[in-house]
Amino acid sequence: MSEIKKVFITVKTYPTLSTKYDELVCTAGVLEDGSWIRIYPVPFRKLDYQNQYSKYQWMELPLEKNTSDPRPESFRLTDIDRIKLLEKVGTANDWEERRRLILNRSKVYTNLTDLIQRAKDNELSLAVFKPQQIVDFKWEFIGREWPKEKLEKVEQKSMQPSLFDNPQERKYIFSVVKKLPYKFSYKIKDSDGKESTMMIEDWEIGALYWNCLKDSDGDEPVAIEKVKEKYMDTFLNNNELYLFLGTTRQFHGWATNPFLIIGVFYPPIQTQPTLF
Repeated sequence: MSEIKKVFITVKTYPTLSTKYDELVCTAGVLEDGSWIRIYPVPFRKLDYQNQYSKYQWMELPLEKNTSDPRPESFRLTDIDRIKLLEKVGTANDWEERRRLILNRSKVYTNLTDLIQRAKDNELSLAVFKPQQIVDFKWEFIGREWPKEKLEKVEQKSMQPSLFDNPQERKYIFSVVKKLPYKFSYKIKDSDGKESTMMIEDWEIGALYWNCLKDSDGDEPVAIEKVKEKYMDTFLNNNELYLFLGTTRQFHGWATNPFLIIGVFYPPIQTQPTLF
């Protein structure tokens, strides 16, 4: 049974290709009580412009539990036409309202071992995590093109009626998002000093890379250094750094570390914290 839920969007991952659903964005956020929710699948670029939501925006949408996904926070969008965008939350007063909605209502984890155990017990698959230290920012070349077989299937399927088929979607001309040629990761330490390297899958880092590449006249090493500067200097200097972590369905519940970084939250350090 579908139910209208009000969600404060905190996560949009970089688009990936799916042979089942075409091109998808994994979306997550918090409900009004501070609990986490994952919305999947969402064909973001097939939404009408007025329904293309932003991070740190409230939205209402019809959802039902995704019974094909064992992760407790996973829900499924049932009607793409009933999405309703609401107010955006800005950065006024040192991100005061964003802090209240995210940090004051949700548990903030500092111990990765505890978090991984909770995922193995299927108690959660999404969380806010505050690392003790960011040790390094890493990158790895992974290829410039989507796998040919998957690309062909997605392009064929995109021209056929789908789960979200409606008149607006049928007017959409499918154009595949550019594949990121690099995998970016943070190397972190948790509260016990345990080191872990986790891939960053946020939409923001993908957009940043393409913007830096453009500003660098196509010079990839220069672009990567600019991305590193943002994640190692800009985000860490005079800011508190929190990571939004999420497990993948494939590795949830059994992998040594099933978590990816699906968002970075970096409010400025408060010199005079609010009393409320």
